[in-house]
Order: sequence, then structure tokens, then C-alpha cells
Amino acid sequence: MTGDRSQQIDAFLATAGWSGAAHDTLADDASFRRYERVRLSDRQAVLMDAPPDKEDTRPFVTVAQILRDLGLSAPEILAQDADQGFLLLEDLGDDTYTRVLARGGDEAALYALALETLIHLHQTFPVRDQVPPYTIDKMMSEATLLIDYFWPAIKGQPCPESERVLFQGLWRNALAHAFAVPSSLVLRDYHVDNLVHLPDRDGVAACGLLDFQDAVIGPISYDLVSLFEDARRDVPLDMAKALMRRYFLAFPALPPEALALSYAVMGAQRATKIIGIFTRLDRRDGKPGYLRHIPRTWRWLDGGLSHPMLRDLKSWYDLHFPPDLRIAPDSQPGTLK
Repeated sequence: MTGDRSQQIDAFLATAGWSGAAHDTLADDASFRRYERVRLSDRQAVLMDAPPDKEDTRPFVTVAQILRDLGLSAPEILAQDADQGFLLLEDLGDDTYTRVLARGGDEAALYALALETLIHLHQTFPVRDQVPPYTIDKMMSEATLLIDYFWPAIKGQPCPESERVLFQGLWRNALAHAFAVPSSLVLRDYHVDNLVHLPDRDGVAACGLLDFQDAVIGPISYDLVSLFEDARRDVPLDMAKALMRRYFLAFPALPPEALALSYAVMGAQRATKIIGIFTRLDRRDGKPGYLRHIPRTWRWLDGGLSHPMLRDLKSWYDLHFPPDLRIAPDSQPGTLK
């Protein structure tokens, strides 16, 4: 962080009534955002630093208010300056699911709470125009990250244009099946790093929500995939199946076969995108730590492609990325700008 940016932060905090507050780095993000914990006397908050030439804080504010209106625990917005890219947020604490699980927390109970939170969201969310749609074109551009970044990283040369066209055509056919289920608010990064355990709150409010600024309106299957097919950890299959049964009980009119197909498509799309993003984080942004999750993500991708309706897409992956290529590429940070 530059000296000028530090001065801007101090000025923002002073305007917000936090003059002289101590602030220390809390976390970096896979994007260009940074977070700091801010302390002043007995008060504590979180500063989001999102450079306005690279990030936009306004979607976070919009979605946070929607979630809070539904009784969910998104951080309260204490102060904001969209022009400079600053938000001062309620501090939900350090008990992310990741940390609680590492301490031996009750995995089944935590995931059940996360599922009930999704059920509540899907039952109560009124589709609103201020949240953009998750279009097939958007899904397509995300899936294409695999051939933009992972293909050359693992094969040593760019993807031929003929294969790019074929890949995109197969994906466009597959993505039509994603919308076999209703749409709702899709938080998009609904996994253990972005969920906070708040045991002092009741019901679904005990599940704190972070990192939802990229939310869209899209298939209900997507956040279920995010939760159960986590790129960063192995989720027990039996537990995931049991919780999916609970989800079906909450939506008895939902055809199981439609959700299974949409789940497979969204699982394959999400895994494809993540493999591309994790490679890009190394090559472009100098963040190699995400590469270690690529083999697990390939396993999730293989599971999604096993659905019979995706057999043509599976054949493309099997041809171009046989098992010996479903690996993390060697780190080469800074090779792409």
C-alpha cells in the first residue's frame, strides 16, 4: 500500500468518526481488495480497501442491505466512500468456519446451519433489478478462463482457435440446463472461508456472511455447489447428500432430477472457472498459493461431468486433459500482465 493510500484511509476514518484509530492488516483477498481491523477505544470495525480503478464497493453495499433485510447476518455498513473505494463494516469476528473447523468444531452442525441459511434465502428473496443476472454469456466467459490460462500453463502453448470455438459451443449447450431450476440471489463464494459462526445470534442469523459483492440472480444450484464442492477442502460426501435431502424437503415441488442436472452443470462450470482463476492468480498476480487446490478442483469437475447430459463436454475434457494433465502447473508468477 502506498503512502498516499494510507493517508486516504486515515482521512476516511476521521470523517467516519474514527480519527486516530489503530488499523492493522486483517486479510488480503483473491481480488484487489484488502481488509484491515480498525480499533478505537472499545470500538472495533473492519475496513475494506477496494481501489476504485479495480473494484466497486457499491454492489457490496446493495447486497448487504438485501441480506440484512431478510434477517441474515451480513455486516452493517458503518461508513462508505465509493469514490475512493472504502467501506467501514461491522466486525463479525474471527470465527470463520475455516477456523472453527480447524479447532475441531462440529462440522455437521456448521454445514447444517449454512444449508438452512441458503434455504431461508431461497424461500424469502424477492428478485430485484439492482442485482445483475447471471447470464449464459457471463458463465461462458468464466468457463473460458480455463483455456485462457490453464491450457497454456499446462501445455506450453495457447489453445488453438478451433478448439476454443468447440469448447465454447459445448459449454453453451450445457449451460442451458443450468436454468432447469428456479433462480434466486447467488452469493457465488458461499464456502467456509466466507462464513462466520456467530453463536450468540439466533437461527440462521448465527451464520455470518462475507464476500458477496459479486452476487447475481441465477440458478439456486450454484451456492449449493459452492458449499459442498469447496475448492479449498474436502467435504464429506455422505454429509453433503444428507443435507441435500434436507434441502429437497424444504422445496417439495422442486423436481430432484432438474436440480441434479443444474447442480452438475454449475459444478462443472464453477470448477472450470476456478482452475482458470487459480492459474491466473499465479501467472498475473503473483499469488501461487492457490495452485495447490487445482487437483481437488479437477476431482469436483470430473464429478460434474459424469452426468449423462454432459457426455459430449466430458469427451472434450477427456481428450485434451487426460488424468496426467489434471495437475497444478508449476508456479511462474508475473509471466502475464
